[in-house]
Amino acid sequence: MAVVTISLALTGRLGLYINPDSTWFAISMSVLVVVGAVASFALPLGAEEDHGHDHGTPASHDHSPGEGHGHTYPTTKLGTVATVTGGALASGVVLLTLLLPPASLSAELAISRDVGAPPLFAGSDAVTLASTGDTASFGVGEWSAVFATSTNPEAFDGETVELTGFVTPGEDGDFDLSRLVITHCVIDAQSASVPVSADDVPSTGQWVTVTGTVRSTSDGRLTIDATELAVIDEPEDPYEY
Repeated sequence: MAVVTISLALTGRLGLYINPDSTWFAISMSVLVVVGAVASFALPLGAEEDHGHDHGTPASHDHSPGEGHGHTYPTTKLGTVATVTGGALASGVVLLTLLLPPASLSAELAISRDVGAPPLFAGSDAVTLASTGDTASFGVGEWSAVFATSTNPEAFDGETVELTGFVTPGEDGDFDLSRLVITHCVIDAQSASVPVSADDVPSTGQWVTVTGTVRSTSDGRLTIDATELAVIDEPEDPYEY
């Protein structure tokens, strides 16, 4: 796994699994593991049984083969089979991980993790920044927090946005623009989405860039009225952090 982590980092694909802010830790720990593994091969077989003290001359001990301190234990046939089998399986896992291309989490997973509640990663700072108009750096995650927790939706009516995400099913014939937000790694990925009103609804899972205006509806909800919708390929970095 240390080799896999380093390989993903060298090929620029480690971000598909962990937050880029944590890559330095994962890489440094992987390097230490590899160095330790290589160094372990320098330890002679049976050396771990040698306690480093003098047991006297060989003549003063009557050890049967394989029982004395500092002696190499004979390798049994079963031990050899187990070692070769374990090594082959471990090597196979590493090779498959290196050869098979890493894939981002799917739209189906995002839908299954969308429980309709405000995102746990969302803080009050997102709503505060949005109320001041400082939304230039906002992604789907930040806007989803604003949409879910705003107590004054009229304040955001007329805000222009340009957001990138993938399509998930919405309500009333519209669709949701979604993104998976990662705090540390893909295990804690949360689904964030904002409703989009558009003339054409792309297929579920399709990546799009939406340009439009935030609108406050009559029932107090916020939605994005799309003025332009561009179908795109999945970005190199499909997550938000």
